[in-house]
Amino acid sequence: MATPITPSVRYYRRGTTKVLWVPTIANIQTPTRSEIEAGTALESETGAMAGWQTTSATVPTAALGSRFTPTVPGEITAADSSLTFWASKDGEDVRQILVREAAGFVIWMDEGDTEDGTMDVYPVTVTSQAKVRDMDTAAQIMAQFAITSVPAENVAIPAAAGGGG
Repeated sequence: MATPITPSVRYYRRGTTKVLWVPTIANIQTPTRSEIEAGTALESETGAMAGWQTTSATVPTAALGSRFTPTVPGEITAADSSLTFWASKDGEDVRQILVREAAGFVIWMDEGDTEDGTMDVYPVTVTSQAKVRDMDTAAQIMAQFAITSVPAENVAIPAAAGGGG
């Protein structure tokens, strides 16, 4: 009999997931704790998110000797991605951090900033700061991003100074 998959320890994303804007990372496969701590934590003002995933296409590889057309892995793309933040009436909000054409990195720590956890590191350029206008919700700013190269996925989160996570 096959071994069953390990049961997941399910969690609620709000209050757990961390999302950071980090201006500089030397190697996205191994961000350092000091690079992470030089970033800005965004989760306390994030009201919505979209995208932030990669997908892979397939390429058909037909051969005359068979009616079946097998496929091989093809291009990897990233979904259009955005973060929506609460706008401040005095203008002191995410607009000062995520300015149009700013290049940097968005880090997702889905299970929190834990020493034994993993993170995804997205190299990005901010493409816009759209004002979300709706009569029935609080004012928001949507930052849209171009993902500029292959994200580093499931990268180990480095230990915090002093050894704690």
